[in-house]
Amino acid sequence: MNRRAFLQAGAATAGLALSPAGYHVAAAGAAETRRVGLIGTGWYGKADLLRLIQVAPVEVVSLCDVDRKLLAEAAEIVSTRQKSKKTPRTFADYRQMLAQKDLDMVLIATPDHWHALPMIAACEAGLDIFVQKPISVDVVEGKAMLDAARKHNRVVQVGTQRRSTPHLIEARDRIIREGKLGKIGLVEIYCYYHMRNNSNPPDSAPPDYLDWEMWTGPAPMRPYNPIAHPRGWRAFMEYGNGIMGDMCIHMLDMVRWMLGLGWPKRVVSTGGILVARGSKSNIPDTQTATFDFGDLDVVWQHRTWGSSPDPKYPWGATFYGDKGTLKASVNGYDFIPMHGGKPIQADVQYKNEWTQYPEDEHEKDLERHVAPAIRGHMRNWLAAIDSRGKPVADIEEGYISTASCILANMALKLGRTLTWDPQANRIVGDDEANAVLARPYRAPWVHPGREG
Repeated sequence: MNRRAFLQAGAATAGLALSPAGYHVAAAGAAETRRVGLIGTGWYGKADLLRLIQVAPVEVVSLCDVDRKLLAEAAEIVSTRQKSKKTPRTFADYRQMLAQKDLDMVLIATPDHWHALPMIAACEAGLDIFVQKPISVDVVEGKAMLDAARKHNRVVQVGTQRRSTPHLIEARDRIIREGKLGKIGLVEIYCYYHMRNNSNPPDSAPPDYLDWEMWTGPAPMRPYNPIAHPRGWRAFMEYGNGIMGDMCIHMLDMVRWMLGLGWPKRVVSTGGILVARGSKSNIPDTQTATFDFGDLDVVWQHRTWGSSPDPKYPWGATFYGDKGTLKASVNGYDFIPMHGGKPIQADVQYKNEWTQYPEDEHEKDLERHVAPAIRGHMRNWLAAIDSRGKPVADIEEGYISTASCILANMALKLGRTLTWDPQANRIVGDDEANAVLARPYRAPWVHPGREG
């Protein structure tokens, strides 16, 4: 038995302890220095990796990106933040990084169209994985990722960190589980941020430090446009699923977790580009989707124009029960009881962690209010790795939430309600819709659900 297997066996024998925050944490003595790699060194890749460094004894061995400038910047930052002060090796191709066979875990924070292939390759390499949401850009990709994780017995955490947000755990336990809402018949989820890029710059040659061919990978080839990189690629459906895949998945997944919901039975959606028609972006600026869970509807709406109905909750969820209403977001929650009861309110707490993690206060581009949730998500992932159990945002939960949002976009495009069969992983009685559950890959890349 090697050292790693011995430590894992010891952790499993000792069992797991429950921390005050409600997370399962590994038993004392189970910690060892884990060797980590990151694929995708942009904004959230660094946010995730640097939070992992804060909560666990890890050595960042390698970084991978097709943007040499981002890659060099990330390597310098990591060298100052990890305990060893070593500079990670850098790679332009994730396949070369994985071929070194010197990692225990990998984080994947590429644009969405590049999630599936590296994640499946990491499973085959025997690594445990943290993959950003949504897990895929089509439904069949997501199922192939789930199958790979199960086949190779990998622990995969998805970056839907609302499940590890302290005040949302409190809202679930204190409001929903204690029955303060009564019967919940409707949940509205929404985003009213003006986050769609409405500019129209001309296409151009990519910068010399960016491998645009590799960046595009299996996605349809578009000319390079400065909107797309860095961080603006969600403006194009070729690389993701728009605001539905970016913001709805967080809130839909949060509602599913809080209420213990599985798959929606039916999905319908309307909307489109109704206001900002002169932009380069091709994602909807307006969209409504209804996820029918049988005795509960979860209704999504986004507008990238106009005002929010509640300025305090421009992105969040409202749970309507016959005893009260709960509004919840990344910034806090409000419980409003019926019949004159006492309201309950809580705000996100993050500044009290600056004493323990002072680097948060000045880290470039960090969403400081989200940092505690990311740390909690990382701790939960590490505990699941030690126990070989499922983390709170297991790949199957990520698949359900991702595929549900993709089905909403499909319903919008097809103009009809889609009925989902989770056992068959198909849409009931709709050959046209089933034909586009997997989108074509650009050669020479091969779709993981279409091999052979």
